[in-house]
Amino acid sequence: MWISVGSLTLLTAMHDDFPARSVAAAGAAVTVSELLRSVRDVLERRFALLWVRGELSNLSKAPSGHCYFTLKDDSAQVDCIMFRSRVAAVEGELRNGAKVEVRALATLYEPRGRFQLTVEALRPAGLGPLYERFLRLKEKLAKEGLFDEAAKRDLPPHPRAIGVVTSRAAAALRDVLTTLARRNPAIPVIVYPAPVQGPGAAERLAAMLRTASRRAECDVLLLVRGGGSLEDLWQFNEEVLARAIRACPIPVVVGVGHETDLTIADFAADRRAPTPTAAAELASPSRAELAGRVAECARCLAREMRRGLQYAFQRLDGTAKRLVHPRERLASYQQLLLQLSARLAYGFAHELHACEAKLARLQAALAGMDPAAVLQRGYSITYDSAGNVLRSSAAVQSGDRLNTILALGRIESEVKKRSQ
Repeated sequence: MWISVGSLTLLTAMHDDFPARSVAAAGAAVTVSELLRSVRDVLERRFALLWVRGELSNLSKAPSGHCYFTLKDDSAQVDCIMFRSRVAAVEGELRNGAKVEVRALATLYEPRGRFQLTVEALRPAGLGPLYERFLRLKEKLAKEGLFDEAAKRDLPPHPRAIGVVTSRAAAALRDVLTTLARRNPAIPVIVYPAPVQGPGAAERLAAMLRTASRRAECDVLLLVRGGGSLEDLWQFNEEVLARAIRACPIPVVVGVGHETDLTIADFAADRRAPTPTAAAELASPSRAELAGRVAECARCLAREMRRGLQYAFQRLDGTAKRLVHPRERLASYQQLLLQLSARLAYGFAHELHACEAKLARLQAALAGMDPAAVLQRGYSITYDSAGNVLRSSAAVQSGDRLNTILALGRIESEVKKRSQ
């Protein structure tokens, strides 16, 4: 029988895979949920993952990161959902009107009874084999580290010369030359001609990169061409060109096609530009910007010079304050000498007076101990014949001769008698 659910009309009767539970006994009814679940099961078992071709429309991205869109052709359309993890794996940008092929599972969104496709992968329409080849080569070179960010070099801020690798007849060359002339006509531009399309173009482009490397005339190289189909741009997806880009000792900027066009050369380049014009802008410093920077540097230099002069004037003023005329300095020394002389004279007089006073005290003390002074008070000193001072009568015998010294003169005597 035919079952119609929303926009879905599906022949399900007599199909061997239809769930037994959906075949109710005669006269019995099933719930809407049971019916839709049975239809979903039939769809998912009947149609495995398959590629569906159509045009993107009604594209919207939810805050969750999931993507919702409609896939249509001239006579039909179907709702699609692509979950966030699958969206992240899509190369390039999704846009309305793009012809694509999606690998999807046909299913039914039960809450609304709506037929839809759950998209697992997406690629440009009609380019399946080439796109698969692109992905395989990209994965291979990425595993080798050919696209590692750490290996990419910075572009020179002020290149002495810029090289352009492209076809002489390419519109991209005119765009690049116009942009370089507008931004900085003082930078020499060297064109290394090579075909950018057709069999063998990748090898010719790689050879021209090697030539530019050998001649070492430029500080940066632009590998550019205009937009086109995947087949037109395919030479920039060749392995030989990617390896030549990484082997080139000169930084390489790749600007191929439009912003949404991605090639293997873009991943291998030191910098990827969305267009040839953008590549020229990346590689060349703007003359106006340089002039502005020079003017700013001049202002900074003038400001620093003024500040330096101000500091120098302040140091000069400080030094001038410390600088004294020799006559004034000599007068100050003379004044200091006079002060020191006065202090010395005062000190000497003070010390002399102190010494004199001390001497007087010592003389007085000495005078008090002078034997002659004792004799003046009526005392005398007696010596025996040997000259020893007599302190006891026991030291003499009768008949000994003695000498007695008085304050005035001396007396010699003989011992007649002694007593204790």
